[in-house]
Amino acid sequence: MEKEKLLFYNEYEEFYEMAEKSIAFKNFCYDSFGQDFSQDGFSDIGQIDMILPYIPAGEDVHILDVGCGNGKMLGYLQKKTGAFIHGFDYSHKAIINARELFTQKAEFNEGIIGEIEYPDNSFDIVVSMDTMYFSKDMSAFVGQIKRWLKSDGILFAGYTEGELVPRTSDENTTELAKALKNNEMNFEARNITKQTYELLKKKREAAIIHEAEFENEGRIQWFDMLMMQTKCAEGSYQQFEKEMARYIYTARK
Repeated sequence: MEKEKLLFYNEYEEFYEMAEKSIAFKNFCYDSFGQDFSQDGFSDIGQIDMILPYIPAGEDVHILDVGCGNGKMLGYLQKKTGAFIHGFDYSHKAIINARELFTQKAEFNEGIIGEIEYPDNSFDIVVSMDTMYFSKDMSAFVGQIKRWLKSDGILFAGYTEGELVPRTSDENTTELAKALKNNEMNFEARNITKQTYELLKKKREAAIIHEAEFENEGRIQWFDMLMMQTKCAEGSYQQFEKEMARYIYTARK
């Protein structure tokens, strides 16, 4: 498959080029998310720290990040746990950056959801933060993840509705929930829609604080993008909740 035809491929190539060099964006990430993982979404440090209790102790622990970007989130998890880190992303630029940043106990591959393959029973935990909706067949991809997980492995997924996929009634009716049920994976889901609303408001405030920095770098278009992404949080939470929802899923093999 030609990656250039995939959703947002060219935009993400430009994004990771910017994220590698922009001090304004780095400062924005710290103010918005509490850490610079080159985030383009909803994953603040609180959500990433929620992954830590699911990572087992030991010398032979392996984590896979689906849509790993430049690997900074994996690097944080490795620093906290000492685990081997593995990631794939369709962005050529992101994977180049990841390989430059993390060279010990680390493997990064260019790959497309649904096409890339790993050996069965490879990972203690597979993490997917806002990437499952890039799969052409979510149920088939969850089946792949189930094979990749060790017998006691965990899928940890952040999943948002109302942006790339339509809003459904609750955490049990999402496309991801259906895919997990189809693959007979037991799961729990936490509704973090209110936290997401507050995070988007924080992102908007941080973008405004750093507007002049973006402009001085000649990157005002990225400020404009951040303002567009957070416009949905200008209104009341009640209105936001009607249109969007965000859940954290943990599913067992």
